Amino acid sequence: MWTAVIQMQSGLQAAANQTRAHHLIAEAAARGARLVALPEYFLNLGPPETIVAQAQTPDSPAVQSFAQQARELGIYLLLGTIPELAPEPGKVYNTSLLLGPDGAILARYRKIHLFDIDIPGKVRFRESAHIAAGEEVVAVTLPELGWTIGLAICYDLRFPELFRALVDRGAEVIIVPAAFSQVTGRDHWETLLRARAIENQVYILAPAQYPHPEQSLKTYGRSLIIDPWGLSLARAADREDIIYARLDRAFLMKLRAELPCLRHRRL
Repeated sequence: MWTAVIQMQSGLQAAANQTRAHHLIAEAAARGARLVALPEYFLNLGPPETIVAQAQTPDSPAVQSFAQQARELGIYLLLGTIPELAPEPGKVYNTSLLLGPDGAILARYRKIHLFDIDIPGKVRFRESAHIAAGEEVVAVTLPELGWTIGLAICYDLRFPELFRALVDRGAEVIIVPAAFSQVTGRDHWETLLRARAIENQVYILAPAQYPHPEQSLKTYGRSLIIDPWGLSLARAADREDIIYARLDRAFLMKLRAELPCLRHRRL
């Protein structure tokens, strides 16, 4: 399966971000990608109040424009995350939508783990103040292609039990759209991604946000595609970028057979 991971540089202007995302998706599909993944908050990466103010629903015009593009291009498309309208006033879900080649929503994952941090005199950020936590572990098998895709988002990367739960549901590929911070990204981003790939014997697609001048909390970028052995198949440059890799199920099955860690589990 030929895949594409899109690294964006999203700012505060949702319309401009949407137009840019459409252009990058079209470019990836023209290169033959069947599965294309966008990063976290690709429509708007700004202060919490602007994200909440632009809450979407699956039938909103923005989402439907990408569903139409998926139909026209005949691709599987992960809308990295959108702020999805939540029942609680003033909050949204941070939601990944996986669209099929017919434009239908194949899977919806709402971010489970929320990033709350308070370091006196340095930084205080509470994602839970404006994001409602999801509860469901989500994996889905792609029609026609047969690959089973697991979904996670950004901070979820630090919780290996979620990734093991995805493998228990059959995941062979896990997509991790992110807006990882520069501070932690320098030391942890690639290390954690490679660890999750190795310990679960899965491919990892990690579309990330490269910092935009309007960002207050600077993101790290360095989008990656990693194989089940933990090797980097593709790495984004320090700019807006698209990276590509071919995922090989025969290699995945051979590795799982020859190093049967998943079968040797006792807990």
